Amino acid sequence: MQRTRRTLRDALVALILERGWEQVSVQDVCDRADVGRSTFYTHFADKEELLLSGFDEFRKVLRAQHAAAAEAGRPLGFARALLEHAHENLRLFRALIGKRSGQLVQRRFRELVLELVATDLAGLALAGPVLDGTVHYVGGAFLELLTWWLDSRSPLPPVEVEALFQRLTTPVLAAAR
Repeated sequence: MQRTRRTLRDALVALILERGWEQVSVQDVCDRADVGRSTFYTHFADKEELLLSGFDEFRKVLRAQHAAAAEAGRPLGFARALLEHAHENLRLFRALIGKRSGQLVQRRFRELVLELVATDLAGLALAGPVLDGTVHYVGGAFLELLTWWLDSRSPLPPVEVEALFQRLTTPVLAAAR
């Protein structure tokens, strides 16, 4: 069962890299994975659910790395882990997060980033609308920086992009308190 799910996810990723999210159908995924449509629908309702299953695994990995960064006292520690993962999977991230991706993908990735930021900022003495506004501001800034980095093909390595994010974000967090 896990093997079939992984095979379907790998097929989807390969097709997204070749064609872009919008140009991939369930039938394309089934053909690439060499499985029948009924097998696909046994596991997933549609290609969106298939894609989101990958986000769930990605979220678990980021949470583990985020916890390690928090223990080391690095604020917004999710950033480095996410940037390094993006760097290791540049083509996929450009296809999913860049300007050519589907809105569903961008929305779900945005939700993931906001969740990570909210977890990180939970320890600050912020509450209610100030906390919510700060989470959205910082999350939006990170997403814009990530998108710029991916789309511009900037030569900056992940650690330097993370340092830039930290440098720009630190005054925002200080002002929000």
